[in-house]
Order: sequence, then structure tokens, then C-alpha cells
Amino acid sequence: MPNPASQTAFGPMLIVAIEQYYGEEQRLVQDDLAYQFLPAYLKFVARLARWLPARKLLLSLSEKAGPGIWGSQLCRKRFIDDKLHAANGEIAAVVILGAGLDTRAYRMADLINVPVFEADLPENSAYKRTKLHDLYGQVPNTVRLVPIDFERQDLETMLAEHGYRGDRRTFFVWEGVTQYLTEETVRKTFDFLAKAASGSRLVFTYVRQDFMDGVNLFGAPRLYQQYRVKQKLWHFGMMPEQVAAFLEAYGWRELEQMGSQEFVARYIRPSGRELPVSEVERSVYAEKI
Repeated sequence: MPNPASQTAFGPMLIVAIEQYYGEEQRLVQDDLAYQFLPAYLKFVARLARWLPARKLLLSLSEKAGPGIWGSQLCRKRFIDDKLHAANGEIAAVVILGAGLDTRAYRMADLINVPVFEADLPENSAYKRTKLHDLYGQVPNTVRLVPIDFERQDLETMLAEHGYRGDRRTFFVWEGVTQYLTEETVRKTFDFLAKAASGSRLVFTYVRQDFMDGVNLFGAPRLYQQYRVKQKLWHFGMMPEQVAAFLEAYGWRELEQMGSQEFVARYIRPSGRELPVSEVERSVYAEKI
């Protein structure tokens, strides 16, 4: 049976593919490859979204399920892209934890000559390999696909087996993943990150603990019911004021933290669009001390 969490890789890339229909000044994420990585049935949905009424309908349905999640996923991707671009020339490798259908290794000029390690569940890695062969005839030689079950396998060992060297200054991307893991696995991953070379960078996202506890649903009761009550897919959460101390315990320093207000100010307002952004999930940028 496929891991239910593996199926969540497709939704964010559908949103990014649809985003490409907006003009350049309004577009929050530039990703010409997102559509190519989608399975056939989602390519059909993405093509429908060329038609503005269909695009509005899809956004409306998303807002009913989880208000602001559509905007949140676009903003977190833009934030990570911006931080990767800013770190150009300062890093020797990129490790993407829970890579899903991430296209950064193939669309960002900054990463052309940088080794990228994409770690994800075996079924997602196999799907990604097939898509890369369809597009390029092979997996590009700068990319290593690392099949791993984060709950059962050792991350450090699996990365080393695929050629990763821990003494390299690395940019780690951990996007939309931590909530699917147990606290034990999150801490095990940070045990690995604690060994990273000084000056390494990390962007990770987390779901707020008050949402996980049902104390504050941020207008998204259906989201809570789906992921916490029915499917029980979300396990780990944090509170914004706890992040700095949590990171410090593993030798990392918080540089920036983004939530709904920060994302709206930085990305949504300048685009001229009216797109809600959820506070359920937040993004953190950190540096290894």
C-alpha cells in the first residue's frame, strides 16, 4: 500500500502549474516545469484552469477546504526560491528533504552546477525518476534521487550512500513535510542537521501547534478534520515563539520567520492580487552556527 503522505506531493505542484497562467507581474512563482511533472489527470485539471472561470472555481473550492492554503503554498515556494537565489555562490550542495515533485534542480539557473540530493519516499522517488527520464532521457547528473522512509531509515546513512558529504556547506529545504512526521523523527532529522557545516542554510515549514491541538483552527475546521481527525496524517507542530530556542539546541540560528502577515506584505500586496494566506503553516530561514 502506498504511504498516504506520498499522495500529498501532487496538490502543491498543481497550484504552481496553474499559477503560470497569471502575467509575469502578478505571478508569485515562476515554474515552467510544474505542469510537466503532473500525472495525466492533473494535467487535464491544469489545462482547464487556462479558462479564468475554471481557475476561480478551483481556488474557491480550495478556500472552502482550507482558507488561505493556496496562497500559503505559493508564498512558501517563492520564499524558498528567493533564499536559494540569495545563497548562490555560498553553498556547495542542496538537500531537499521530502522533495516530492520539486523542480528547483531543473529550473533554477543558480543550481546548474550544484549537486542536489532529493530525498523522499520510495514511491515518490520512483515517480520522479520516470518523469525525469520522460523529460531528459535520464536523471540529470547533478541530481541524486534518495529513496527513504524518514520514519524507518537513517537519513545520514542514506544520503552518504548516494554521495553526500557532510563537510560541504549545504542548503537544506524541508518544505511541507514536518507535520507528517512524529516528533521523534523530526528530532532525529535535526540530530543530522546539527552535524551540518558552519554556514549551511535551512528553510523549513511547520504547522502551528495551536492548530494541531484544535485550540485555534484559523478558520479551517475542514482542514483540521481531514488531516488531524479523519486521516490522522499530521503529527508534529510548533509555536512561533519556540522556534529560535528549538533551533539553537541543534546549533542553528533563526534568521527569519514568515507567516500570513509577512507573506502578504512581501509577496501578495506587491503583486496587486487579493489572495488570502493561511497562518496554519509558517516558514523559517536559519543558518548553521
